[in-house]
Amino acid sequence: MNILLAMIPAFFWGSTYAVTQYALPNWPPILLGALRALPAGLLLLAIKPMWPHGKQWRQLALLGTINIAIFFCLIFVMALTLPSAISGVGMMSVPVFAMLYHWLFRGRVPAAIQAICGALLILLAWLLFDPSEITLNPIGLLAMLAAIICIVIGSDITKSLGTSMHWWQVLTWQLILGGSLLSLVATIHGVFEPLPYLAAIGQFNAHNLAGLLWVVILNTAFGYGLYVWLLQRMTVVEFTFGGIANPIAGIVFGLLLMGEKFSPFQYSLMIGMIMMSLLPQIVMQRKHRKAAI
Repeated sequence: MNILLAMIPAFFWGSTYAVTQYALPNWPPILLGALRALPAGLLLLAIKPMWPHGKQWRQLALLGTINIAIFFCLIFVMALTLPSAISGVGMMSVPVFAMLYHWLFRGRVPAAIQAICGALLILLAWLLFDPSEITLNPIGLLAMLAAIICIVIGSDITKSLGTSMHWWQVLTWQLILGGSLLSLVATIHGVFEPLPYLAAIGQFNAHNLAGLLWVVILNTAFGYGLYVWLLQRMTVVEFTFGGIANPIAGIVFGLLLMGEKFSPFQYSLMIGMIMMSLLPQIVMQRKHRKAAI
C-alpha cells in the first residue's frame, strides 16, 4: 500500500514539466522557482511549526541553496526547453550519477547489478538523446545534468542532516530559505530585465493561476509533505519504487497537454531507461529479504 502512496508525489513531480509549458509559458524560471518554493514552505510551517537553531541555520541555508534554489531553477529551465517526456525519463538516470558519486567520494563500490544496469541506462539514454533522431535544446540538457548533480549532492546533505534534525524541519526550512533566496535573486533580476516579469504579471489570468496552484499546492506542499510522511513509514529504497510514476506522468501529461508524440522505438528506449533504473533496487531488495530469512 505504501508503494502505491509513494507513486502519488512522484506523479505530481513528473507533471511539473508539462504543466509549466502549458500554463506558465515564458515565465522566468527564477520567478517560478520562488513561487513554487516559498509559499509551499510557509504553508508547511503553518501546519507544523518547527524552528532551526544555532548552526542548523547555516546547514539548512546550504541545503536550501542546492536542493531548492538552484534545483528548482534548473527544473523550470528544463520544463521550458525540453519535451515533458524527455525531462521525466531523463531524470531517471539519477541512480547512475548517485552510484558514481558515492564510488568516487565515499569509496562505495557499486554492486555488479548496479554497474551493469547503469551502463545499459547510459547506452539507452545515448540512443534516446541522439541528435540525428531527436532535436533537443542543449541548454535544457545541461540544466538536466546540473539538476541531477543537485539531487545527488542535496540528497547526501539531507541524509546527514536527518540524524540531527526532524525531517519536517529539514523539508520546511529548505523550502523557505531556498525560496527566500530565489525571491531575492528574482527581484534583482527583475530590476535589470523587467520585461519578462512585467509580461507575466500584466497578462496574469485564471490559466496561470491554475498552473501555479497545481505546482505550489499539489506538486510541492502536498507532494513533499506526503513524501516526508511516507519516509517515516518506509525505507528510502522502498520509496524509490514509486519513482516510476515520475516519468510516466511526464509522458502522459506531455501527450495530453502539449501533444508530444514519439516513435515506438523512442518509447521503447524510455521504458528501458525506467526499467534499468528500477531493476537494481528490485534485485538488491530481494537479496536483503532472503538474507533476513
